[in-house]
Amino acid sequence: MKDLGGVAPKADTSVKNRGMGVFELLGKGAAGFALVLLIVYLSLATPSFLDLNNFLNIARQSSINAILAVGQTLVIIAAGIDLSIGSVMALAGCVMAVAVVKYGVPLFAAVLLALLTGVAAGFLNGYVISRGRVPDFIVTLGGLSAYKGLALIVTDGLPIAGIPAAIVWLGSGDILGIPVAAVGAAIVAVIGWFLLTHTTFGRAVLAMGGNQEAARVSGINLVRTKILVYCFAGLCAGIASIFMVGRLNSANALMGTGLELSAIAAVVIGGTNLFGGQGGIGGTILGVLTMGVLANGLDLLNISAFWQQVVLGVVIVAVVVFDQWRRRRWGM
Repeated sequence: MKDLGGVAPKADTSVKNRGMGVFELLGKGAAGFALVLLIVYLSLATPSFLDLNNFLNIARQSSINAILAVGQTLVIIAAGIDLSIGSVMALAGCVMAVAVVKYGVPLFAAVLLALLTGVAAGFLNGYVISRGRVPDFIVTLGGLSAYKGLALIVTDGLPIAGIPAAIVWLGSGDILGIPVAAVGAAIVAVIGWFLLTHTTFGRAVLAMGGNQEAARVSGINLVRTKILVYCFAGLCAGIASIFMVGRLNSANALMGTGLELSAIAAVVIGGTNLFGGQGGIGGTILGVLTMGVLANGLDLLNISAFWQQVVLGVVIVAVVVFDQWRRRRWGM
């Protein structure tokens, strides 16, 4: 660049900046925009969609995914992935159910046991990943199979019935007409948001996901942060297991199958960067609601469950493609 009086000429970036503003807004509001479009379309396509009971049903059905997705959000922001979270949820729920039904453990102790099981599984994931320096994908893929196998061992491969009424109420009951599970999911989301945005731990997670080397140089304990992230994800799985067992009125080793993918999908649709460093709980909740509304709408339109999986897969890929294009084009 030619020197003019010792001062380099300043490029006119106003057009680019205006463009970045538009696409940044689109990127951050993509899930919300998609959700609004879905609601408008489905309200016109099927009158029963706008029924209050239907919205409450969507909230109830989305609550488990929301709890799991909150934990998955922190993992992905930290540049990780947890493929075992569905199996951890199944194991925690089965441990709780067997403790109560077969061994007569007091309900409070059994619930605590479910939470501790989730945290222990998360700790094991995080420890092996950070101390063993094994990729998150490999460790949690192994965990997906191992934790499901442990759940089968705990239950002898059979569903556990006779769940206490208090647990059933958590999964299927209401508070002032609002599903208890949805209230629980909202509380977990607020806790996740607070941890991510108002604590040193949250800042460490964002820093580690953005640039691990820079985070290490700045004094962040990467091993501890990674372990804590997976412990939180395991805790979310333990919480989700309580509501899932209550909703099903039973526990079985396969009740978490595929839920890890649903949680990842919600996080991705919500705008969290799959490569870490960027994302938020608010976007994840929008992603969860988008998936819930989409599934509900397809049911009301009598679309086959097989085609629903196809539609969801296309939506996920489209969102990721758009997000990566936006980042490359506008440097976000």
